[in-house]
Amino acid sequence: MRRIGGHRCWISRLLLKKKRAAETLTKTERGKDFLDAYISPVVDDHEADPLERRIADAVYAAEDVIESQIVLQIHNRSRIRGKMSCFINLFRARFKCATIEEDFYHDLQQVIEEMNLIKKEAMEIATAADQLQRKVSFTHAASSSTVKESIMVGFDQVLREVLDKLTEDHGSLQIIPIMGMGGIGKTTLARHLFEHAVVKKHFYIRAWTTISQTYNVRETLREVLFQASGDLGSDDLSERELRLKLYQYLWGRRYLIIMDDMWSIEVWDKIRFSFPDCKNNGSRIIVTTRLSNLNLQLNEYYGVSMKFLDEASSMDLFTNTVFGGESLPHELEDIGKSIVANCKGLPLSIATIGGLLAKSERTTEYWMRIEQNLNSIVNTNNDEFCLKILRMSYTYLPNYLKPCFLYMGVFKEDRSICVSMLKKLWVSEGFLKPVSGKCLETIGEEYLKELVDRNLILVDKLGVSGNVKFCKIHDLLRDMCLKVVEKERFYHIIEKSPSVIDINERRRVVFQNGGRGVISEVSRSLSHARSIICDDDGINFERPHNFRLLRTFKAYDKDSYRGGVHFVGAVFQLVNSRHLAVRVHSVTKFPSSINLLWNLSTLIVYESDSEYWREVVAPIEIWKLHQLRHLEFVKEGLILPDPPSGMVIMENLQTLKGVMNLYLNEEVVQKIPNVKKLRLIYKYKGLSKVKQTERANSFSYLECLSKLENLLCRFHYGYDEYLQRLTFPHSLKKLNLFLYYHAELEEILEKIGWLPLLHKLVLHRGTFKTGKWDTIEGQFQSLKLLQLNFCQGLKSWTMAESSHFRVLQELRLRSFDELEEIPSEVGEIPTLKSIYLEDCSESAVESAKKIVQEQEDFQGDQLDLHVRAVVPKRHERLQSLASPNFEVTVRAY
Repeated sequence: MRRIGGHRCWISRLLLKKKRAAETLTKTERGKDFLDAYISPVVDDHEADPLERRIADAVYAAEDVIESQIVLQIHNRSRIRGKMSCFINLFRARFKCATIEEDFYHDLQQVIEEMNLIKKEAMEIATAADQLQRKVSFTHAASSSTVKESIMVGFDQVLREVLDKLTEDHGSLQIIPIMGMGGIGKTTLARHLFEHAVVKKHFYIRAWTTISQTYNVRETLREVLFQASGDLGSDDLSERELRLKLYQYLWGRRYLIIMDDMWSIEVWDKIRFSFPDCKNNGSRIIVTTRLSNLNLQLNEYYGVSMKFLDEASSMDLFTNTVFGGESLPHELEDIGKSIVANCKGLPLSIATIGGLLAKSERTTEYWMRIEQNLNSIVNTNNDEFCLKILRMSYTYLPNYLKPCFLYMGVFKEDRSICVSMLKKLWVSEGFLKPVSGKCLETIGEEYLKELVDRNLILVDKLGVSGNVKFCKIHDLLRDMCLKVVEKERFYHIIEKSPSVIDINERRRVVFQNGGRGVISEVSRSLSHARSIICDDDGINFERPHNFRLLRTFKAYDKDSYRGGVHFVGAVFQLVNSRHLAVRVHSVTKFPSSINLLWNLSTLIVYESDSEYWREVVAPIEIWKLHQLRHLEFVKEGLILPDPPSGMVIMENLQTLKGVMNLYLNEEVVQKIPNVKKLRLIYKYKGLSKVKQTERANSFSYLECLSKLENLLCRFHYGYDEYLQRLTFPHSLKKLNLFLYYHAELEEILEKIGWLPLLHKLVLHRGTFKTGKWDTIEGQFQSLKLLQLNFCQGLKSWTMAESSHFRVLQELRLRSFDELEEIPSEVGEIPTLKSIYLEDCSESAVESAKKIVQEQEDFQGDQLDLHVRAVVPKRHERLQSLASPNFEVTVRAY
């Protein structure tokens, strides 16, 4: 509904007969509301519901008619402004607009008539087959936690067996294959082994890497090296250099490497010699694979073959998933057993169907409908059966979640997907239904949580505040996604030369592996595409402005720096865009035509040819983009002009990143009242003394941004004297400050300590002028992560009691070579999980060891706390402090 409803003001503004426009759009909206609620009675995997396809075509047609009219009007008006406004030109333009308007109403009326016909047919179907309606009713009880533990039921004996194999002796390097079909529990078993306390204690090094079908040897080696050593400096190393460096680092150390989801022996042959076989040190490599024939090639004497769950274990997993460990209600016992029996012991199927039932009506009638459909799709082919049974979870999804789930197939297999990027794409695609009092990003978070709770999306990485930062989708679920997508023509993935007819019929086109080779061949067939997603390196569209109705153009991935390079002028001609994420050639300013992007919600720009902090000037027209929600300039050098008075308030703006020397005053703060994320840089270069003072005075206005949650500021030389003017809003949750060395940290930390909601604090540089840091009771009450890098002068850090950091989980100190010790009270913080020290004084490292020893004396070896110290070569004697809970890494320099 947001798509058509959001167009009302624009159509009314652009067309002459506003009353007629409003009436026509109201009819269109009502028709689409009904069609959105339609539930297809067709459950066959291989055919699409003809009526459902007609519904989609009708909605698409309505969007095309409306947005074509808007784009045409925008282009016509921009052309008129560019010409001499003589009477004849104005008369011709008026006549042309009147003709266009009549065509628009005629086309839209045809769409409305088609919607009415479809509505009539749908009502007849609903009346005749009411028992087939599968509208899921959600309970209003408190939902389960977004992050679920990987429940492992029925494999206790296998776990103990493999655990013994890992630790039984200190023999030669052994490869342990774990085999079984997709969804059988291979990865879950491997994860439990990886995180087991005995394994953590036994192995000095543990690393996990996912191989998948489209493996990359260099990235695999780099990932293992990073997890093993924490070495961030391997990005530029060749494959051969990585092999050598990894081999040298692992030599002499007992290590466990888990290679998840291996599909061929070729990848093992390419990396096997990177792992030294140090006789009698007991190193192990676990490989999970769906391919049983890899067993003999990896280890001819031993392998684990995962079996299906028996009846009792299946019921245990089912009740854990649906009822959180509580017993099955008596009235659902028989039907529950029948549903579980039809899952045939496959853990992923049980967990997925359980996730569906956990969020649905707990009535016998509803469960019977689930069972009836399950019975109709069972066959003896396990892989085909699994796809069919998993598709049930899609069939029974609420309509509003279906496009969000199908969209997960856009990303490559085993891809770790950035949640913030995913939500932006869901917004631009129009998947999120507006709710009064909630922003679209919050709604997107709720949709994601529902999909996680249904076991359809996996949590890959959590943020410090417990939010999901990265997610994944299981391979089997992704396969199912792609089958549904193909049937419903939801999007089209290009990996090789496609049929032109296929492309013309697709509104969403995704370029993946090998897609760059067919760009010139298919680009002419994309003129009606609404979304183009590039998930491959180097894809470049020579004339992207030809895609006149394009809404989503994701040609750059900020997490992997992928994407072709485009000319900024051509990109900003995509006037119908909602989401633009592109790499562009170097520019010094953005064109003033940016204000033609009437519905733009996300703009992410990465300059490919320039250094960081190169200045790029935005036109004053950028303040007219009142739909803009996220503006990110990756190279951190965007100059925003001061807003003119009387302009529209940018109430939707939530993210503003990469802005240089932003001048904050009362008027600017009023223009961006709802901004949540700010990433700013302040430099003196090119500023007059007056401008420098103005920028410095603006620091006090930060506290007026009452919705601000995430702030990153870089201050270059010259701003140190003004930092005392920094004030922060109490809404702040994450703070990252890059200071110059002359900045006095005592005063800054005093202010920061009283922020009531602050979860994460990262400070770079600055100096403790007094050499002391005395924390005060009541400060840092919500802080979970404290990271201090290159802060000079600190010798004495004192805490009266552990309540000063009562919920701290992670402490990271880097380059504190004068620090005498870490306060012992830090070890008394009950939530503390990790301490990381790099290039700190010997006494600081020894004090961390003392904290661990005191914890071990009190709790034994099985601690939640883990300390890692990275020390220079001259402090290698500290390696003697190493223990299972205290890791010491000696650098070569």
